[in-house]
Amino acid sequence: MSELGKAVERLQEIMRRLRAPGGCPWDREQDLKSLRPYLIEEAYEVLDEMDRVAEGGPWRPLAEELGDLLFQIVFHAQLASEQPGGFVLADVANAISDKIERRHPHVFGEAAVSGTTQVLENWAKLKAKERKEKHGHHGSVLDGVPSQAPALQRAERLTEKASRIGFDWPDLSGPRAKVDEELAELDAAIASKDKEAIEHELGDVLFALANVARHLSLPPEDALRLANKRFTARFQAVEHKLEERGVPFGEATLEQLDGLWDEAKAEEKARRGRSA
Repeated sequence: MSELGKAVERLQEIMRRLRAPGGCPWDREQDLKSLRPYLIEEAYEVLDEMDRVAEGGPWRPLAEELGDLLFQIVFHAQLASEQPGGFVLADVANAISDKIERRHPHVFGEAAVSGTTQVLENWAKLKAKERKEKHGHHGSVLDGVPSQAPALQRAERLTEKASRIGFDWPDLSGPRAKVDEELAELDAAIASKDKEAIEHELGDVLFALANVARHLSLPPEDALRLANKRFTARFQAVEHKLEERGVPFGEATLEQLDGLWDEAKAEEKARRGRSA
């Protein structure tokens, strides 16, 4: 058996022991509902570590976070294996292997493609064919975008899927102009003071921005997550400077806050310059 096979078998056996009589009381109490937050949390921790790697950090910690995520998959497979008509971890691996081979006929079959665009178009057609074989109808090209996904990420994926059947602008100028159009409509809604209309138009602006991000090949969820990270670092730097200068908590003026914010941005820019 390969090292990979031994490692996976070891992890699977650890999971069995945790769930078996005499195993861990906490693990034995878990079910699909109770594990949901842990699965999501581990996925986000992987994203955090990916950001650190992208900024020049070491790769090894990413392996640890991916391991935590893998454990969640093994945990779910173990729960399924304990149920009549369930499945085991091997079924999970075989299911995705079969799917990937089936949807890459240009790699594992005789089909030929001219580039990435045709790969995505073929992927959409193959998914539609699979849906018809399974459910008796093609369904929607938008099927498969999780309703529980973060809204900004879902907006990007919805527009990306629609583009696979030709519903898209030919270049960036179209979605960029749409942002200006939606902003004008948002301004009009704000002027009307109609809260429902404002919410509607604000949503359209965010959706339009997600489409611009897709055309730029920059996932909007990632862009906003990194912006949140920058805001957090800068604001905490402002708080630290206020404390250093003896400004009582909550008593800084807006002028002081703006000045310290600009200092934090300048220091961040200088650090980036040194690390470049």
